[in-house]
Amino acid sequence: MKRTGFICLLLLTTSLLNAQKSANEYVQKIRGIETVIKPYATAIMESEEMPDRFRADSFFTRGLVQALRVPYSFSYPFDSLTTISKLYAPDSSFRIFTWQVMKDYTYYRQKGVIQMHTTDGSLKIFPLFDFSEFTEAPVDSVRSNRNWIGAIYYSIILKEYNHRKYYTLMGYDENDARTTKKWVEVLTFTPDGSPQFGGRYFSYPNDALKPPQPAYRFCLEFKKGANAKLNYERDLDLIIFSHLTSETGETAQKHTLVPEGGYEGFQWISGRWVYKRVVAEVDPSSRVNPPRQ
Repeated sequence: MKRTGFICLLLLTTSLLNAQKSANEYVQKIRGIETVIKPYATAIMESEEMPDRFRADSFFTRGLVQALRVPYSFSYPFDSLTTISKLYAPDSSFRIFTWQVMKDYTYYRQKGVIQMHTTDGSLKIFPLFDFSEFTEAPVDSVRSNRNWIGAIYYSIILKEYNHRKYYTLMGYDENDARTTKKWVEVLTFTPDGSPQFGGRYFSYPNDALKPPQPAYRFCLEFKKGANAKLNYERDLDLIIFSHLTSETGETAQKHTLVPEGGYEGFQWISGRWVYKRVVAEVDPSSRVNPPRQ
């Protein structure tokens, strides 16, 4: 009986050692790929010539997918890729990589991929294809990963309603030479596990500054360099965004919109982000005006 127990312990120990060895080999393999693609990730942002930026993007994308194909890559942080946004969902069910390539100061294209967590360590990803340049109405519909409205995400908020999870994404788009856009987008997953972007999750009164209702995603577009705020404040449990005003009185001209000093917001109520007026004088603390992401 003792001999049987010893053999079982020996087999278990051997199995654990082999698993540890495999895990170390996986990490080393990913780290090697990361070392190769890091200069490309930097070149996407810093190369002076447009062909060099797009070439770097091509090499980086292929290398990233190669790294993600390594078993159990989901937990590898890719910390050295500082020019790439990497966000885990709060429940660790997926993560999103996003970045952008600039053609010139009038044209930016966002790129991205969702990597799902899998119990066996196998690869399950959804590449994100920026469809922004092919639509004149980016707020009017639910979209898939194949006609995604591009953004570089800087925050994921997890909410639940009726036993379903809703992941609210916050991101920015340099857009063009005159304006910047910041987006709030609700991500859900269909019964077959596919990502679905957008929906009737925003309740607010129509005005000249906000996307007209019905809006399937929320956009704050403003003058380049104006640094309008759009952040989730955890302590207040609110999405806070700058109240904008036109420098010229032309609210339809987005390149004239700048922060006025007041703030508005959204609160999650019964499965929707419901508009809530936030006045700076009521809570003038820095929490209402968080640092730029």
